[in-house]
This record gives sequence, structure tokens and C-alpha cells, in this order.
Amino acid sequence: MNKIEIKKSLNLVNYESALKFMDLRIKKIQSENLNELIWFLEHNHIYTQGTSAKDNEIIKKNNVDVIKTNRGGKTTYHGPGQRIVYFMINLNERKKDIRKFITVIENSLISFLADYHVEARSFKDRVGIWVTKSNNIEFKQEKKIGAIGLRISKWVTYHGLSFNINPDLRYYKFIHSCGLQNYENTSLSELNLNISKEEFDLKFEQKFIKNLSLI
Repeated sequence: MNKIEIKKSLNLVNYESALKFMDLRIKKIQSENLNELIWFLEHNHIYTQGTSAKDNEIIKKNNVDVIKTNRGGKTTYHGPGQRIVYFMINLNERKKDIRKFITVIENSLISFLADYHVEARSFKDRVGIWVTKSNNIEFKQEKKIGAIGLRISKWVTYHGLSFNINPDLRYYKFIHSCGLQNYENTSLSELNLNISKEEFDLKFEQKFIKNLSLI
């Protein structure tokens, strides 16, 4: 099994440039047996629409670009303060089961949040990570803190996870995030947790690598 490389970008990365990078990388993983890659980064303000998105998920136009993309899923927001994790992982070297891979991502983030006394879970009918309680404060309704949208090519994954550390949550008011109309998004900062992107990258990486090794 190949070594997994870790790439961390601290400056904002253009979304379309990131797509081109991932496309080239997975082709090299497939054809040249290049190492797998996990990429931590952030994008500037942008709305992206996956392959199952609908136009009515944009509630109101603003000055943020909307880009159609080839990942799975619906409409979501990316921007400063939201950490993106792109997974270019070769499932030919593991179990060819995309659901198991998604569960690895979900469980890694749930475990990360638990370290900060935040209770979160996933739902079968709603992909992503939802906070139910934070430091003994229970919500009337769960709030979404992490979104997952993947694509797979010849059993090599790309795209991945977006996680709200301290983004401007007002940008979510312009969309039905992930196609859902009656749920809110949250962030670590809204939960009164001050965690740097470097701290998140390190701790999530450790948990994800450990969980990935089990499939």
C-alpha cells in the first residue's frame, strides 16, 4: 500500500485550481501508482453545486459565484474559516466500499469533536456531521458543522469534507445548504471553541489515518 502524503495550504486556494490539481493527481495515482494524498485547505467565498443539486437551492443571489462541480451532493458554501479536506485515496488498495469510506470520515470528525466535549452524529438520510450537544448545552434541533461530498474514479476518491471552524455563517442564509430547508449550520466559534486550523489539521489527520487503516 502506498504512503499517504499530507498537503496543508494556509493561504486561500482557488476552487477551480483545486479541481484541476485533484483531477491530475488522481490520474497519476491510477496510472503511475503515485502516493495517495490528503489536502487541507480553504477556499474564498463560493457556492458549489454537486451532481444532485437543484437551482431552487439558491434562495437569493448575492455577489458570490456559484460553480457547478462533479462531486456528489447538493449546494453548499465554502469560505475563509471553513477547513476543507480533500481525500485522494485509492480504494483499490482497501475495501471497495464508498459507504465505509464516508463512515471513516464521519467517525473521524465525530471523534475529533468529542475531544472538545461536543456531541455529534451522522444520519442515514442526511450525509454530514450534526452537532446535538456542546459542553452540556443541548440544542432543540441538531445543527450541521461538517459537509461531505465525494466523487470516485476507478475506485480513487476525490473531493471530501468541509468543516466549519470560524466562517461567517451569514453566507448560509442565501442557500438551502445541502438541499435542506429547515436546518441550521454551526461552527466551532459559535460553540465558543477557539481552535486554530493547524490544531484541527493535526488532530483530524491522526484520527482519519487511524480509522482508514481499519478498512
